[in-house]
Amino acid sequence: MNLLERESDVFFHTYKRFSLEIERGEGVYLYAKDGSRYLDMFAGLAVNALGYGNEKVVTAIQEQAKKYIHLSNYFLPEPQLTLAELLVKLSGYSKIFFSNSGTEAIEGAMKLARKWGSARNKEEIISFSRAFHGRTFGALSLMDNNKYKEGYEPFLPNCTIVEFNNPDQFRQAVNAQTTAVILECIQGEGGVRPASKPFIEELKALKEQFGFLLIADEIQAGLGRTGKLFAYQHYDLHPDIVVVAKPLGGGLPLGAFLGNETVAEILSPGAHGTTFGGNPVACAAGVATLKEIIEQHLMENAKTIGQLFKSELERLQREFPSIIRELRGEGLMLGIEIDREGEQIVTAMREQRILINCTDKTVLRFLPPLILQETHVRETVAALRSIFSTLPQG
Repeated sequence: MNLLERESDVFFHTYKRFSLEIERGEGVYLYAKDGSRYLDMFAGLAVNALGYGNEKVVTAIQEQAKKYIHLSNYFLPEPQLTLAELLVKLSGYSKIFFSNSGTEAIEGAMKLARKWGSARNKEEIISFSRAFHGRTFGALSLMDNNKYKEGYEPFLPNCTIVEFNNPDQFRQAVNAQTTAVILECIQGEGGVRPASKPFIEELKALKEQFGFLLIADEIQAGLGRTGKLFAYQHYDLHPDIVVVAKPLGGGLPLGAFLGNETVAEILSPGAHGTTFGGNPVACAAGVATLKEIIEQHLMENAKTIGQLFKSELERLQREFPSIIRELRGEGLMLGIEIDREGEQIVTAMREQRILINCTDKTVLRFLPPLILQETHVRETVAALRSIFSTLPQG
């Protein structure tokens, strides 16, 4: 009996898994139990920024686990403080709170925004269509995809969803009771869709007029993936709250939200908390991960290799204009929208030993480790070319 057959006996059926049993990982590759090697071009959904088996991260985990794995937050674990100091220094923000995941950090950011707004008669939070902020009730209240929401109603009140990249509709929605606007500057699950410049300019103007908080969801795009520390830096935005997760813990569960001086003193003891958030082992891995991203110049690599990847995909688009409708993204967060559902391409790529992901039904998404090199790009594009050449074209 294989793993998937065993799974059906014990798990709720919530995941559509690949029929592939992974034994280990090394660098940008995963190795199956049968010994076959796969190029991983979505890195555990943007989590494994350093790929697999990074020695600095592994050593940090081992050394901290020998000391202690968990302390309650009545104590201050040194790795938690070290990671907090590093993130505050890198980001320029004032305060931080650690959680176990991205969706948990979103909940904390929402609570912070509501608490700030409660003294100002502001309670509405505005979000955008196609957004993905997580699976908890607060996060789901900010999203419009019924695939994630059906059957879980009712959701939180005073959460308004506006069409993404529609400045006119956004302007009509904002009012004096708006406490916060939450935005992915590059939507991930929504199809790798960047915010447009007119939309961002309207956002800046409305923030100046109404004085709401801006929450940047950087869970998927942040910490170097787009060639900058945060995706909002491509737009010269200055969010009040920034949410990070995915690569933060080096593969271990860890999220956080950061706040500027506007919200730095809003929370007091007991106003928010967590048992496991900021776990010492995860934070030790996080320190090692961030140092590697900085010291190995991986943001620069994401920019350079991302530009090469985008250029090669543009060439592919010229070869197959009826298949590839649009190419989007920054750095090593790229997506190609195709003229058909993408799962057949995902399967065909897996047969060629390359792992990619499909989101929003028709978008092939690439979220590789930040250590990606030119040879991996060319291998991926060559595989796509061979697959597209077999497809009927309109």
